[in-house]
Amino acid sequence: MATKIRLQRFGRKGYAFYQVVVADSRAPRDGKFIERIGSYNPNTNPATIDLNFERALYWLQTGAQPTDTARSILSKEGVLLKKHLLGGVNKGAFTAEEAEKRFESWTGTKQSAVQGVKSKLSEAAKAEAAKRLAAEQEVNKAKAEALAQKKAEAAAAAAAAEAPVEEATEAPAQEEAPAAE
Repeated sequence: MATKIRLQRFGRKGYAFYQVVVADSRAPRDGKFIERIGSYNPNTNPATIDLNFERALYWLQTGAQPTDTARSILSKEGVLLKKHLLGGVNKGAFTAEEAEKRFESWTGTKQSAVQGVKSKLSEAAKAEAAKRLAAEQEVNKAKAEALAQKKAEAAAAAAAAEAPVEEATEAPAQEEAPAAE
């Protein structure tokens, strides 16, 4: 029986996530599978990969062929590198300790690169939030100034409306007084 390491689709329309499974090559994409070895969520930034490293390595060593996308995921997680290094140990090219040291150095550089990307994304998100906050404060300041100006105009109009009324009532009273004398 030919086995494949492939992705099995889950999720809703426009928001798919996948399970990494080992399945018979004749089974349909979302059909029966032998073993679930991980999950892949491309909707996060960077994509979230949760993989059972030991089981993926076991299935590769027993002859399971990954699909193109599964091969990319296994490569990013280092499963294919580990298989390659173990093949070199079996051929006598280097020792198991040397292979483990090479794998650990690759893992360290990979982790630092991923951490750098995550920190850069979080810094960009913080900068974007600060920029939006500043823009919102400018809009609020402009609205407050417009409201203050409108209130000042309304107060001036009310004062102007009251002033002529007082003058009109006072003026006839003053005119009557000299006429009475």
